[in-house]
Amino acid sequence: MSLHYASNDWYPVADAACLARGPRKTRLLGTDLEVLGPFDHPVVTDMGGRCFPVQVRYNHLWTTIGDDPRPLFDIPEADEPGRRHVPCGVVRVKCSPLRAVENFLDIAHFPFVHTGILGAEPHTEVAAYKAEIREDVDEVWATNISFYQPQAAKSAAGGITTRYEYRVPAPTAAVLYKTCPPRPEAMDVIAIFVQPRSETDCDVWPWMALYDDTTNFADLAQFQQEIFLQDRSILENQRPVKLPLDPKLEIPTRADMTSIAYRRWLKRRGAYYGALTDQT
Repeated sequence: MSLHYASNDWYPVADAACLARGPRKTRLLGTDLEVLGPFDHPVVTDMGGRCFPVQVRYNHLWTTIGDDPRPLFDIPEADEPGRRHVPCGVVRVKCSPLRAVENFLDIAHFPFVHTGILGAEPHTEVAAYKAEIREDVDEVWATNISFYQPQAAKSAAGGITTRYEYRVPAPTAAVLYKTCPPRPEAMDVIAIFVQPRSETDCDVWPWMALYDDTTNFADLAQFQQEIFLQDRSILENQRPVKLPLDPKLEIPTRADMTSIAYRRWLKRRGAYYGALTDQT
């Protein structure tokens, strides 16, 4: 049941830099795949030669192995003029793909895991914010978030109180809108697109759409990679490995409101691939 639901979503399986190095052998939802370039005319097949649909969006190649795929979610800011698109490579993580998304939504760990960058003691309090399932778009949103950060972005010159908004448009994707230091009236966009290799193993593809005309591309990508690599050891040591959807299995706090909404939304959708439920 969980695999059937998951198979009809779209997932990233490569970016242009990856395919420039040659064919990519990978896994998606337990299926072995081969991804062939060039990036503008890609082909994705399984080991039996079956071809799967492909599309290029947000600087990544996406595919689906289902017979009735849902539309790929839209990030309108990707089409705004003046934004720099920064695909940040891929990070292999031995954890549930849903755990990877939930960790991205977690604010409370910033001062302890990303010390000196996204957080710092004694600024550890998570102020009250709003988390909800928006019925009109069937997405999870968290708004009215603010948090002190020593270096909110590569372009930041010093510590600032950063405004955050989170959006979860698909079970294995999350989008963050945050204060843009060079343009305080705008918001940077940072996303993670998670490729579930299996229920307990995933590839994470960070991506950004920024207003930053000065920082070179390599430094922007490295900054985001550094942050996610700091998360990897935490993610790979979480138990249980799958994400529990029963609230009684992990005790939430006020800072976990987004996680609570995300888990409730997954359960309502029947998106159980990578989850621990009474049905799995």
